[in-house]
Amino acid sequence: MQTFSRRRAALSLAAFALTAAAGTPALAQAWPDKPLRILVGASPGGGTDILARMLGEKLAADFKQSVVIENRPGASNTIAAEITAKAPADGYTLLLATNTAQAIAPHLLKLKFDPLKDLQPIGLVAVMPNVLVVSANSPYKSVKDVAAAMAQNPGALKYASSGIGSTQHIAGEAFNLATGTKAIHIPYKGSAQAHVDIIGGDVTMMFDSTSSAMGQIKAGKFRALAVMSERRSAEMPDVPTMSEAGVKGVDVATWYGLFVTGNTPKPVVEQLTAELVKVLKLPDVQARIKGMGGDVGTLTGDQFADMNKQEFDRFRKLVKDANIKAEGM
Repeated sequence: MQTFSRRRAALSLAAFALTAAAGTPALAQAWPDKPLRILVGASPGGGTDILARMLGEKLAADFKQSVVIENRPGASNTIAAEITAKAPADGYTLLLATNTAQAIAPHLLKLKFDPLKDLQPIGLVAVMPNVLVVSANSPYKSVKDVAAAMAQNPGALKYASSGIGSTQHIAGEAFNLATGTKAIHIPYKGSAQAHVDIIGGDVTMMFDSTSSAMGQIKAGKFRALAVMSERRSAEMPDVPTMSEAGVKGVDVATWYGLFVTGNTPKPVVEQLTAELVKVLKLPDVQARIKGMGGDVGTLTGDQFADMNKQEFDRFRKLVKDANIKAEGM
């Protein structure tokens, strides 16, 4: 009887252990059981905000939880990134980041977090080439016109960006270097605010991402002079590449990726990754991204993490070569 009791106790303990082990994925499957939020490092109306709201709508429908989009512009998008990095590692705080905060700002600012360690990559959402735009009322009809005006009047022309260290800023300085001319950088806290001044004629131009500029281009408020990519945009087939326009070596793109707080449990990360892959395969999502002049992201997990690190190293060199400083931050 005593032996039987011991065996029964051992079986009970084994059954309990199996139940406990089975409980871990069960808990993960119950996630999320409360609202989520997606942090955006730019103002409402820009490309990052547009993509975040599109993702939020799809995630809310699938997770059956509300998804709040929280705009925290400023400091080269790093305010939103820092909030995410320091949030509880439970998967309820997400970040739609760009290479501005992830790969450029760390080489310009003293950050209170490590973008490579404190933020867990979920997946690449989209890649958008930057495009040189001017007001539809601008006298400049081509890249050649702009370069000539910059050469004749150094410092007279101004270009806008969504902030110091943004891809728009990098693109503008790369254009200055490639043409041997000089336009003055005017940083804003987001693309939407910069657009107002370009349309109004207060700023000459912007090397904006197609994701934020496309709406103004299609509305006839912006004139696109050149895309900063190897090939023309399918959405703007008549707009030349910067190389075709006579300026070589200034290919610049803005990428958008989804991140979560570092050390978030692996089952939650995997669930978020699977959900992002599902969302990016939806025809309406693909059409929306392509309509913004971009390519749908295909990298997730380790592949996206590798890309994130490569971009970090690449922009460190670009910032150094262009001698970009963080004055005015």
